[in-house]
Amino acid sequence: MPDLARHPVVRRLVATALEEDLGRGDVTTGAALPADLQATATIEAQEPCVVAGLFLAPLVWGRLDPALVVEPPLRDEGAEVPRGAALVRVRGRAAPILAGERVLLNLLQHCCGVATLTRRFVRAVEGTRAAIVDTRKTLPGLRLLEKHAVHAGGGVNHRFGLDDGILVKTTHVALGGGTAAVVARVRARAPTALRVQVECRSRSEVEAALAAGADALLLDNQSPDEAHALVAFVGGRVPVELSGGITLANVAAYAASGADRISIGALTHSAPAVALHLCIEARG
Repeated sequence: MPDLARHPVVRRLVATALEEDLGRGDVTTGAALPADLQATATIEAQEPCVVAGLFLAPLVWGRLDPALVVEPPLRDEGAEVPRGAALVRVRGRAAPILAGERVLLNLLQHCCGVATLTRRFVRAVEGTRAAIVDTRKTLPGLRLLEKHAVHAGGGVNHRFGLDDGILVKTTHVALGGGTAAVVARVRARAPTALRVQVECRSRSEVEAALAAGADALLLDNQSPDEAHALVAFVGGRVPVELSGGITLANVAAYAASGADRISIGALTHSAPAVALHLCIEARG
């Protein structure tokens, strides 16, 4: 994972989010408070959660006022914290602190939500060989942050984009003349360092993928019983990933199949936001 505090994509995201929220400026704070009023503010968790994204605080507040003093994060990334835990503290002029409040809370609540949901899935498969893996089902523009949050929650990052992994899906097979033809074409054209994973939805498709020389399989939309049977048929010849219809209620049953990875789009596209709150007080 790159250093996200310095990553240009993250810095552009923060700049865009602030521009969107501030517009021509915070007219309420500008009219209600003295421009030089000093304050101290702390972001606190309003429910138990897994921490992710605290490096965003100096990016947001520093862009609004470089003179603001943002303390080092009060918790480590990936830490489990109770309700009421202090996460970030800042001091300086009240106006820029309040101007950045909503953007920072929106981003942190989402990152902590992704990390917290991921940790629940990871806990649910403890004792099995299955790793919990994210997908490309991320909110546009937020992929790096969401995948960081998955990692903080104990999950494993899969492809960051279409350029760093090969997944031959059923659509490729249907359009490209069958599994054998598509895999052979990929072997001839794609970078040799990338493994070839093939999506399968039946035993016949698994057999075709193995015969074509797939390096890994993605078994999609199987029931737990079907997953057990197909994983047993593969017999460890290549790594197997499961996906589709997997929830906290059934992930343990899927993990018991012996699959190597379980990918879950909901980690990033459906994680509930964690409740966080900014507590602020004036200081002399």
